[in-house]
Amino acid sequence: MDNAIVVKAKQREEICTEIKKMMVKQLDLDIDPAFITNDQPIFGRGLELDSIDALELAVGIYDHFEISVTDDNMSIFSSVNAMADFIQEESLEDN
Repeated sequence: MDNAIVVKAKQREEICTEIKKMMVKQLDLDIDPAFITNDQPIFGRGLELDSIDALELAVGIYDHFEISVTDDNMSIFSSVNAMADFIQEESLEDN
C-alpha cells in the first residue's frame, strides 16, 4: 500500500479524534469522545445537538484548528466525517 495513503489515513483519524475531544469539551457533553462515531449524525437523532451547539462548534473549530466556519459551510456539522473533510480541505488550501 502507498505510504502516502497510510499517512493521510492516519492524519484523518487524528483529526477525527481531535474533533470528538473538542466537541465534548466545547459543548460540555457528558460522554466519552470514543463513543462518538465518525458517521453519527450530530443533530436530530444523533447527538441531539441544536443550532446554538453549531455555533459553539464553529468557535471550537476556530480555537482548535484556526479555521473559520462561515454561514456558507455550516453543513459541515452533519457528522465528524464532514467536519474532518472540511478541516482537511481548508488546511490544504492554507498550505
